[in-house]
Amino acid sequence: MQLYNTLSAQERAALIDSAGEERLTLSFYAYAQIGNPQLLRDHLFISWNALEVLGRIYVATEGINAQLSVPAPKFDAFKAHIDSIDFLHNARLNVAVEQDNKSFLKLTIKVRNKIVADGLEDQSFDVTNIGVHVNASTFNALAEKEDTIVVDMRNHYESEIGHFEGAITPDVDTFRDSLPIIEKNLSEHKEDKNLVMYCTGGIRCEKASAYFKHKGFKNVYQLEGGIIEYAKQVKNQGLKNKFIGKNFVFDERRSEAISDDVIASCHQCGASCDEHINCANEACHLLFIQCSSCAEKFYHCCSSDCAEIISLPEEEQKALRKGKQNSNKIFKKGRAHHLKTITNS
Repeated sequence: MQLYNTLSAQERAALIDSAGEERLTLSFYAYAQIGNPQLLRDHLFISWNALEVLGRIYVATEGINAQLSVPAPKFDAFKAHIDSIDFLHNARLNVAVEQDNKSFLKLTIKVRNKIVADGLEDQSFDVTNIGVHVNASTFNALAEKEDTIVVDMRNHYESEIGHFEGAITPDVDTFRDSLPIIEKNLSEHKEDKNLVMYCTGGIRCEKASAYFKHKGFKNVYQLEGGIIEYAKQVKNQGLKNKFIGKNFVFDERRSEAISDDVIASCHQCGASCDEHINCANEACHLLFIQCSSCAEKFYHCCSSDCAEIISLPEEEQKALRKGKQNSNKIFKKGRAHHLKTITNS
């Protein structure tokens, strides 16, 4: 039985076009004790592949983290399947602010050690002992209090294009980097301040809130449903929007606009811009911000060197890529040393 994706992105895109159906981009997560993640993974793949679900899903002994795309006519069947699994019954489904039928082009379900890599080895750490969930209205009210510290639990390349007013935005590459930095920098406020955290959809804050409670922080809050749910509540309830710019998302869209503000700059020329792209050179694939002018100048590449490489025949490009790992370079995102970004100056 097929338990893995067999179509290329191009083939899947063509099928989506020919189907002529609208698709819904959404995400959800759940922390739970899963005895056999591989068994759950295979069950999900068989069930979701039949429903033409696409996306990126991680399963671990601590739970599930899913970002996916579902054909709109099959959403009810998908929701019924989710609800049939005990720990996922009535799970919050964060529907994207902006929709794109091609947000995902493959169904990838992987078993991981953790659904959110945190670098923690503390066996006494209870991920279910979480902070207080707050909605958009309560979040806004807390954010205006003098005894509140709002912290962005995302990475630098996410907060660079959008964040909440007055929030602390740690200059980190990964979630695991942020935990010890925030604990150290805010250690003197464990008892006298409200620690209010937010992230894209809530999953990182869920774990972070439990971690900071474990470390002695007394008043810990998290934005329920993250930025995605906040944007929906602000719009539906006519609330003041305290989020400036775009929300970075981990699919083909790369971002969704929460406000009209552009707070980032092109990493190559410094012009006002908040559009992330991946370098067109597959041997690089660096994620960075590029304006339309630089895209034309560098052929959608992050440097002149990469632009020269993509002008070569495909076979020569493959030969140059053979045996080379570029994940660490990609991880630097907009802080790669060759980019003329303000953060490197």
